[in-house]
Amino acid sequence: MSKKGLIHIYTGEGKGKSTASFGLVVRALGHNKKVAIFSFLKDSKIEYGEMKAFKKAFPNLTYVRFENKSPLFDKNVTVEDLKKSVLDSFNLALSKIKEEDYDLVVFDELNICLKYEILDKNLVLEFLRNKPEKLEVVLTGRDAIPEIIDIADYVTEMKMIKHPYEKGVSARKGVEF
Repeated sequence: MSKKGLIHIYTGEGKGKSTASFGLVVRALGHNKKVAIFSFLKDSKIEYGEMKAFKKAFPNLTYVRFENKSPLFDKNVTVEDLKKSVLDSFNLALSKIKEEDYDLVVFDELNICLKYEILDKNLVLEFLRNKPEKLEVVLTGRDAIPEIIDIADYVTEMKMIKHPYEKGVSARKGVEF
């Protein structure tokens, strides 16, 4: 990675946004870079394969999964609860970034939080404008907002052409999670 860290966006309706960012994570770790992944809106009931593999292969990788409960899946959770949870999670990620000297940070599924105004876009834009100079930052998730696309150096859109879900095939362990 160069001395100046850049901003990457992986967005779109197609599969592979998080997977692409995790490929970049493995590449950086292979060059002894210090890396953190902060995953938002992840289902606490699912044991994601990448988390298991990263823990085994890269014990010094910082991987934080924020279990931000959604009113879509838990009737005891309000939109305000979700917004507070995501804001607390984002602030925790920022404090870890200030404490550690990371080379690469991934904010997995953060684009969704911005699209649906679960997190104030101005907080994220301020962080991106004032991030540590050498820090490479990745945001994943569908529906990246225009302001995030404008500030980014790399923008990749994953386009779905065909997906087995359309034929009733459920998410499969080791492929979709």
